[in-house]
Amino acid sequence: MERLQKVIAQSGYTSRRKAEELILEGKVLVNGKVVCELGSKVSDKDIIEIDGEVLEKEEKEYFLLNKPRGVVTTTSDDKKRKTVVDLIKTDKRIYPVGRLDYDTTGLLLLTNDGEFANIMMHPNDKILKVYVAKIKGIITGEDIRKLKKGVMIDYVKVIPKQIKIKKIDKKTNTSIVNITITEGKNHEVKRIFAAVNYEVLKLKREKVAFFDLNGLASGEYRKLTLKEVSKVYSLK
Repeated sequence: MERLQKVIAQSGYTSRRKAEELILEGKVLVNGKVVCELGSKVSDKDIIEIDGEVLEKEEKEYFLLNKPRGVVTTTSDDKKRKTVVDLIKTDKRIYPVGRLDYDTTGLLLLTNDGEFANIMMHPNDKILKVYVAKIKGIITGEDIRKLKKGVMIDYVKVIPKQIKIKKIDKKTNTSIVNITITEGKNHEVKRIFAAVNYEVLKLKREKVAFFDLNGLASGEYRKLTLKEVSKVYSLK
C-alpha cells in the first residue's frame, strides 16, 4: 500500500505537491469514491481517477532545457504564448520542475516523474541554483555584504549561499553578478537585489545541483542519462 499522492506522482500525472492539491480539492476518485484525505493509501488493484480520467502509468522521461527568453514555464497558456513544453518533442505528458520567469533564461528540467520533481523542488543544501544577473547600477561592496548577511522576503530571512561580482561596466552603468541560492521563492533573485535597490535587467540560471548547460544553445535540450536520474534520487 502506498499513499495516494505518491502513487499519482509516480504515475507521471503531476508532482506530489500538485497531487495533494487535487486530493484536497476533491478531484480524485478511488474505485469511484471521492478521496479528500492526504493520508489515504491505495494498492495496485485500486482504480484512480482524476477529473474523470483513469490514471495510467507511463514510461518516465527526463529532459534538460536551455530555456530561451519569452517562453512561459508551464504546460499551457491561456494567452497562447509558447511554453517550455512546446519546445520538446515527446508524446509524454511532461511538465517543468519548478519555474523560470517569462524573461529569465537558462537551465530548466522537465519530466513526467513526480518523485523526481519533488526531490528537485524541495529546499535542500545539495540542490544549489546558480544564476548570473545583469543589474542596473554599479553594485557596491557594502551592498554585497548586506546581501551576504541576508534580506527579508515574505517575512523570512533569505541568505544567498554565494554572491560574487563578475564584471562592472561603468559605461553602461551595469553590473554582472553571480548568485547561488537554495530556496525557490517566486522572483527570488530579483527580489534579493531589489532589497538593496538594484533592478535585474537580465537573469540566467546556469546550474541546478550537478546539472549545467554545457553544449546546449538557447532553446536546445537533451535527455538525462540514467546515471543522472539515479544521482538525483540519491539526494533524497
